[in-house]
Amino acid sequence: MKTVLLPSGERVPAFGQGTWHLGEDPATRAEEIATLRLGLDLGLTLVDTAEMYGEGQSELLIAEALNGRRDEVFLVSKVYPHNASRQAAVAACERSLRRLNTDRLDLYLLHWRGAVPLAETIQAFMALQRAGKIRHYGVSNLDLADMQELWSVPGGAAVATDQLLYNLARRGIEWDLLPWLRAHRVPVMAYSPIEQARLLHNPMLADFARRHGMTPAQAGLAWLLAKDDVIVIPKTSCRERLKENFGALDHPLTVPQLAELDRLFPPPTGPRPLEMI
Repeated sequence: MKTVLLPSGERVPAFGQGTWHLGEDPATRAEEIATLRLGLDLGLTLVDTAEMYGEGQSELLIAEALNGRRDEVFLVSKVYPHNASRQAAVAACERSLRRLNTDRLDLYLLHWRGAVPLAETIQAFMALQRAGKIRHYGVSNLDLADMQELWSVPGGAAVATDQLLYNLARRGIEWDLLPWLRAHRVPVMAYSPIEQARLLHNPMLADFARRHGMTPAQAGLAWLLAKDDVIVIPKTSCRERLKENFGALDHPLTVPQLAELDRLFPPPTGPRPLEMI
């Protein structure tokens, strides 16, 4: 399994499992659990969730899927912005821990910027870290100005990642945010790496994938996996789709293939507002 280096020096899988919307439909629960467990078997041991996902239902499902296997997993969850104050973040984290049936999170993220000052959120994260409730902390959906502000607060420069919307169709971060993150050795965790499956129906990507002997999903994921500081966390509730996605690791893109994708999906030519889903 390819890995990405965190600022702490720890390495984590470059390919993880997203869980948005998992746990919300009882009819698909068994397949979702089987899919998560298959992912662990394949080495996709980074699992990302959030208190927002199904208002905790995703975390409950993950607890069931990880039963007996918690120590294999790098477990990530996220706190709502309105729960990101000094006291509320601690309480929210403890609720997530109970739902996940674990005594610690490997990484805890601020889901997006809200009204709570970043300095206060980081104070809460540092308190959780000192208490052994979380191992690392980070952020999600923070733009360049947010990150620059974060770097000015005590403990802000210790963030492990910025989780961002990033895929072939959403390359805006490459203009200024991604270079800044790279200069400060902060990896990106790319959510919706195939644009919630919309990229699968893009005729240009479908043609590229067909000519190069892969599926559109594999091409889109392989493009992100070609970057040494990007973690991809595609979500799927189906074992067959998981196997297909995992096959992206068998199709490392060549320099000419990467150049072709740059022509088909051009990088930004100027600054763009940060995109979110």
